[in-house]
Amino acid sequence: MIKSMTSFGRARVTTEEKDITVELKSVNNRYFDCSMRLPRRYAFLEERIKAYIQQKGVTRGKLDVFVGVDTLADADTEISVDETYARGYIKALETLRDSFSLRDDISVMTVAADRSVFTVRRAEDDAERDFEMIRAVLDKALDEFLAARSAEGGKIERDILAKLDFIRDCAKEIAAFSEEEIASYQARFTERLKQLLGDNNIVIDEARVLTECAIYADRVAIDEELTRLDCHFGAFRDILAAGEPCGRKLDFLLQEINRETNTIGSKAQNLEIAKRVVTIKAELEKIREQIQNIE
Repeated sequence: MIKSMTSFGRARVTTEEKDITVELKSVNNRYFDCSMRLPRRYAFLEERIKAYIQQKGVTRGKLDVFVGVDTLADADTEISVDETYARGYIKALETLRDSFSLRDDISVMTVAADRSVFTVRRAEDDAERDFEMIRAVLDKALDEFLAARSAEGGKIERDILAKLDFIRDCAKEIAAFSEEEIASYQARFTERLKQLLGDNNIVIDEARVLTECAIYADRVAIDEELTRLDCHFGAFRDILAAGEPCGRKLDFLLQEINRETNTIGSKAQNLEIAKRVVTIKAELEKIREQIQNIE
C-alpha cells in the first residue's frame, strides 16, 4: 500500500524522573527534509534520531520533529555544600556587618543567594542511555505517524485506481470511435466524390478511392498509442501494488500517459474522440495532484 507524505504522530511518557514528549508532523516534499527541535542537553542525538526515522521507512516529505524532555527528579545530579567556601563567605558577611554596623540578617537564604556555596556534580553523559530513553517515546509517536500515513495513502490509492479505471474506459470508447471513423470514411469519401463528379459523368476510380482511404486511415490511426496506454495502465497498477515508495515513478509514468493522450488528441478527426481526450486530461491532472502527496 502506498503512503501519504502528510501525517502527524504524538506520544508522551512520564516516569518518576522524566516527562518526555515527541511530536512528528510532515507535509509533501520532493526529498526527505527533517527539521528537529531538541533540548540543548540532547542536541547531540539529532542526526541519530533522523537516521532512525529513515530506517523506519520515512524516505520523503518535509518532516518536523519536536522532542521535549522535562526533568521531574534527576537521579544523576548531586548537589552538596562547599563548606570551605561557605565558611569564608559567612565570615566575610560577618566582617561586613561589624565594620559598618549593619543589621544582622545573615540567614540560610542570604548565604544561599551565592550559588558558589553549592557544588553540582552530574554523572557523565551516557549517549546510548539517553537515546534509548527518547527512542522508547519516539517509537510510540512513529507508530501513530506511520499508521496515519498508511491510512491516508490507502484513501489516495483507491481514488487513483478509480480514476484510472475511468480513464481506461474512456480509452476503450476512443478505440471504438476510431474504428467507426475509419470504417465510415470510405463511404463518406465516395459519396462526396459522387456529389462532386456525378454531374460531369466522370467515373470514380475505386482503386484510387481505396488508396486515399488507406492513407487517411494511416494518418489518423491511434492503435499504437492505445496499446501503449494500456501498457502504462498496467504498469501503474503494478507500481501501486508493490507497496514501495513510488511517487516519483508514478509521476514519470503519468507524463508518458499524458504524452500518448496528447498524440491521440492531435490525430483525432472525431468530435467524440476529442471530448474523451479532454476528459482524460482532466482526470490525469487530478491524479497528478494526488501523486504529489504520496511517498
